[in-house]
Amino acid sequence: MTSIPVVQCAGLTMAYGRRPALAGVSLEVPAGAVYALLGRNGSGKSTLVRALLGLARPRAGEARLFGEDVWRHRARAMARVGVVPETPDLPPAMSAAQASAFCGRLAPAWDGAGVAARLARLQVDPAMPVARLSRGQQTQVALALALGGRPELLVLDDPTLGLDPVARQDLYRELLDELAERGSTVFITTHDLAGIEGLADRVGILHQGRLLLDEPLEALKARFRQVRWATSGPEDLAALGPEALAALAPVAITRDAFGVQALVPGFTAEGLAAAGLAEASVTGASLEEIFMGLVNGEVQA
Repeated sequence: MTSIPVVQCAGLTMAYGRRPALAGVSLEVPAGAVYALLGRNGSGKSTLVRALLGLARPRAGEARLFGEDVWRHRARAMARVGVVPETPDLPPAMSAAQASAFCGRLAPAWDGAGVAARLARLQVDPAMPVARLSRGQQTQVALALALGGRPELLVLDDPTLGLDPVARQDLYRELLDELAERGSTVFITTHDLAGIEGLADRVGILHQGRLLLDEPLEALKARFRQVRWATSGPEDLAALGPEALAALAPVAITRDAFGVQALVPGFTAEGLAAAGLAEASVTGASLEEIFMGLVNGEVQA
C-alpha cells in the first residue's frame, strides 16, 4: 500500500494580478524526508510556501498536506505543522518564554520543556524581548517554537537568510537533532546550497515559477559531471563544433585562462569520446555548481 505524501503540489499555478508566480508546479514529499526547494530571489519559493500553508489560494491546481487540500482544510492541516518564516515575526516586546507559555495554552501537546532546553543549549535568554535578540537568536527562537508543538511537518522559508556561519551551523545542528529524535518531515527553501547539501534527501530547483527538476539529491549529483579540457586559444571552443557539443549536451560551458569547463548531465565515456575529448578531466559536480548551471542556462563561448 502506497503511503500518502505529507506534502503534495499538483499543477500548482499562482499569480499576482497578471504577473505569474508559479506555473504548473507538481512535487511530492514523503513522510520522513527532508526536501530542499532551491531558487533565486523571485523564483516563486515563498509563493509556493504561502500556498502550502493555506495563506494564498491557487489560481489552478492544488496544494495538499497529509492528503487534504490545505486551502479547504487549513485548520486541521496546520495543527500538524511547525513553521519558521523567512523573517521571524514574534511581537518585538514579547520574550521567548512568554511566547512559549502563550503557545502552550493553544496546543494541548506543547513541549514547553523542550523549547526551554533548546534555548538554553543555544544560550538564548528566554526572558529577553525578541527585539533585543540578534537575527540568529530570533531565528533559533522561531525554530524552538516551531518544534514545540511536536510537528509532523516542519516548513522553513529560507531560515538561514542573514545568519552568520556560526548561527547557520547551530540551526542545522538543531534540525539534525530533531530528525534523529523524531524523524519529522522537513520542507525547506534556502539559498544556502552548501549547508543543505549535507541535510536534504531530495531537492527541487525552481526558476521563474517553473520546477526545473525534482529528484533525490544523491541521484542528481551522480548524473552530473564537470568536464574540463585545456585550450590553446579562444578559437578552440568554436573549433569543437556543434556536433561535439551536442554529444556532450552541456547545461553550461565556461572558459578561463586554463581551458574550458562544461557541466554535463547524463555523462557517459562514450559521449566524451564522441566529442573528441577522451583525454578531458572529469570530476563530480557540487549542488551549487549544478544549481548555477541550470538557472543560468547559458553556454558562454
